Amino acid sequence: MSNALMSDRMPDTVMLFAAGFGTRMGALTADRPKPLVPVNGRALIDHALDLVDSAGVPNTVVNLHYRGQMIRDHLVGREITFAEEPEILETGGGLKAALSLIGAGPVLTLNSDAIWQGPNPIEMLRAAWDPETMDALMVLIPPAQARGYQGQGDFHRADNGQLTRGARAIYGGVQILKTDGLALIDQTAFSLNLLWDQMLGAGRLYGITYPGTWCDVGNPAGLKLAEQMLEDTDV
Repeated sequence: MSNALMSDRMPDTVMLFAAGFGTRMGALTADRPKPLVPVNGRALIDHALDLVDSAGVPNTVVNLHYRGQMIRDHLVGREITFAEEPEILETGGGLKAALSLIGAGPVLTLNSDAIWQGPNPIEMLRAAWDPETMDALMVLIPPAQARGYQGQGDFHRADNGQLTRGARAIYGGVQILKTDGLALIDQTAFSLNLLWDQMLGAGRLYGITYPGTWCDVGNPAGLKLAEQMLEDTDV
């Protein structure tokens, strides 16, 4: 298969970010990694993997650092490839370091610290992905539909889905993106914002709007909001 065709195929791998220290969670992450913090009795990473399983994505790569063995033990029996990081590499550096495990072509990336109420965002991305015009496609959350989020917003979305920097929508932590541009970043630890900046400059960063509710589980207050959101769903 040519490099061009491999770059444009539908992604068949999810990169799940699970390496961070989770310091904003305080005492909750003193003895466990953030992805193992329970939300309504199930670990955060299990909620994230529910999305992967439901969407039928065949391959999953999980990056590890802080208390990584605990995550390995928790996921025993699942067909998962682990990418152990000797130091925190941030999202961009973590993805770049795992490219040998992911392979060529676009990849789905998923943060492990959010709870979703509504349609599966991975399925939404795969249905809307257009590699002819896009280098990345991300799920955006309108601020009115976000819980637990303390930032200022990330992007403005035009009617055609094209993105610019702004505060009208929040990046929900799940996307499809081509990884070619990582080779142009001469750093080891860096944010995916550097890759997005390349795509923004080329007019090839796109987003879709999530119609449901999303909760950022970044601190204990966000955890309580996520649990309430799930309890309301079960009623």
